[in-house]
Amino acid sequence: MIIDLRSDTVTKPSKEMLDAMMSAQVGDDVFREDPTVNELEERLARMFGKQKALFFPSGSMANQIAIKLHTNPGKEVICDKYAHIYNYEVGGVAFHSGATCKLIDGDRGMFTAAQVEEAINPSEYYYSQSSLVEVENTTNKGGGACWDFKEIEAIKQVCKTNNLGFHLDGARLWNAMVAKNESALQYGNTFDTISVCLSKGLGCPVGSVLIGDEEIMKQSLSLRKLFGGNMRQVGYLAAAGLFALDHNINRLADDHKKAKEIGALLSTLSIIKKVEPIETNIVIFELNDSVNEAQFLNNLKEKHIHIIGMGSHKLRMVTHLDYTDQMHDKLLTELNSI
Repeated sequence: MIIDLRSDTVTKPSKEMLDAMMSAQVGDDVFREDPTVNELEERLARMFGKQKALFFPSGSMANQIAIKLHTNPGKEVICDKYAHIYNYEVGGVAFHSGATCKLIDGDRGMFTAAQVEEAINPSEYYYSQSSLVEVENTTNKGGGACWDFKEIEAIKQVCKTNNLGFHLDGARLWNAMVAKNESALQYGNTFDTISVCLSKGLGCPVGSVLIGDEEIMKQSLSLRKLFGGNMRQVGYLAAAGLFALDHNINRLADDHKKAKEIGALLSTLSIIKKVEPIETNIVIFELNDSVNEAQFLNNLKEKHIHIIGMGSHKLRMVTHLDYTDQMHDKLLTELNSI
């Protein structure tokens, strides 16, 4: 039995999801004639109370096109120093949009409205003009932390006052909504654009969707073409997304429960210096300085347990759809024997 906790992207479609994919009605999506992808886009637009949604092969592409919709070359994006768009999207903000990032030193990837106000550049011509505020929920590098929605609303007010766009990288937004008992409409009413991932947590093989109102999304289709993201009979993949929306959201609470149980056990081990607070499905912990990280990882690997090293003695586990109760029991037993 292999236990793979490197990410919630390692899941494979269930038989039921594969059946839904194989029975999908499809057409040529470049001609906008694929009925299943059209259904997925319309459903997500309605869910978030927006006018338009567009399917993408990846969350990075959806985020980068959102940034391009909100900015022009020379503009500035305000985001946290932990933001995925800054750390893990290959410098795409600069490469694709010619924009720069103003980094906020937040708390586990989250910042305050006051920090946003402070980060906005003066209007003098020799400054890069602030154009967009970007939020990530849950925060990946922050250990799956969930934002306080009241703070998000306060940031929205700062954006309105200062004529700034507001984008949500919602790669794990489903986890946040389940953990905090929030609704998609809350987020749709607050953000200008939202990207949601279907392959993290929800078990789909591929896919993210960018959601927004007609005006901001006007160029999204041509930009997707420019980025090489147009696809043909993509309804086979969209069908997985529809299945996931019907069956795989509420069960995320089980992933959260398992993650908290892992964290509780880790916090009792003498070799662990610190376990970050756990709200959703990400467990980040730090080894004592005396522990050899490579050896620790190798010891787990020999027991067919795969996790990821983040550097500086920090490691990560991510619970997911394919992490079974049996795997969970084995992991806890193995950790307890260290």
